[in-house]
Amino acid sequence: MTATRLSPRRGAKGAPALSPLLRLLILTQLAFNIGFFAVLPFLAGHLGDAVGMAGWLVGFVLGLRTFSQQGLFVVGGALADRYGVRPVVLAGCALRIAGFAWLGHAEQTWTVIGAVLLIGFAAALFSPAVESEVARQAVVHEESGGGPRTRVLALFTVAGQAGAFVGPLLGALLLAVDFRAVCLAGAGVFALVLAGHALLLPHHIPGRSRVRVRGGTGPLLRNRRFLALACAYGVYLLAYNQLYLALPAEVERAAASQAPLAWLFALSSLLVVTAQLPVTRWAGERIDLRRSMAAGLVLIAVGFAVVAVARPAGRTGTAGLLPAACFVLLLTLGQMLVVPATRAWVTDLAEEGRLGLYTGALSSVSGLIVLLGSAATGTLLDAGLPPAVPWLLLAAVPAAAVALLPRRT
Repeated sequence: MTATRLSPRRGAKGAPALSPLLRLLILTQLAFNIGFFAVLPFLAGHLGDAVGMAGWLVGFVLGLRTFSQQGLFVVGGALADRYGVRPVVLAGCALRIAGFAWLGHAEQTWTVIGAVLLIGFAAALFSPAVESEVARQAVVHEESGGGPRTRVLALFTVAGQAGAFVGPLLGALLLAVDFRAVCLAGAGVFALVLAGHALLLPHHIPGRSRVRVRGGTGPLLRNRRFLALACAYGVYLLAYNQLYLALPAEVERAAASQAPLAWLFALSSLLVVTAQLPVTRWAGERIDLRRSMAAGLVLIAVGFAVVAVARPAGRTGTAGLLPAACFVLLLTLGQMLVVPATRAWVTDLAEEGRLGLYTGALSSVSGLIVLLGSAATGTLLDAGLPPAVPWLLLAAVPAAAVALLPRRT
């Protein structure tokens, strides 16, 4: 796998420093998530209260947003392989600006769906382009003596979570004005990203070979190990999506308001920012990629189970929020084990010159799982079942997904 060569500059311990391109891409992830998470945590509440959607429809729209993003990653990844990173990233940023502006003015179901689809497709363009290039550069950094590729990918995750920490706080402040102000602020962040990348992102990355758009899907569809990994990752993503569906409902029940949501998102992001690199270092020294993913999925299952055990008591106030906080904590710990391991594993399973396609396909498969699973979860939460049952069923899904992981790394 080829990519830009790193500069000879060395870090404090003699390891090669991150290349300028890697630093730009990592900062890109920070900016992306500030703009995105300023809006997303408050979308479910807006759809239910201001637009008046039923619970199943809110779940479907959230799943549709994820599917239009994750499900179409394969398109963005293939385009990045063919045309390079720069044009795909710039086009995606422009569409995200338009989508957020549209969502801020959407008041009917069909207009909300149109805006959500545009927002998702925008990320389907820029995210696989950025993620695949970061993974490519992480391999080169590893081969140049810079340490395991998982550490670079963990740093990428840290930057994203730092953005996810700042974004909800920005959104909560602007929500005091209205939801439209939140959307316009998100659009403004992406306008700044678009301008910065038009100036700084290279027109061509030396060492990156471009391939034909057609071809490559046949070997991918026959790659059972990759497809198994993608399905397991999809289950993780479905569980993570409950931060925007099941968690807001639980917080609303316990606190009679969704105001604590911003602080729970901040807790998750702060934990990743402070602990991701140590956790990745610990996992890299002791367990392989498969065990790292399995441990992460089990932690996520335990997080759902904690809420299931506490839910029948029906506590409210601070005591009622503790299980939700524990769920966020365990979900975040699971995420810190699953995400870098998955991204590192894909670089070993992808064909030469097709990392963008495989990175996109990973998210496309997982996006389809989230689309189907989110609609089912919305129905489950509205079904009037005993309070522990939905959370127990949600706990069973990531626990069962451990069996999907490929047997060899």
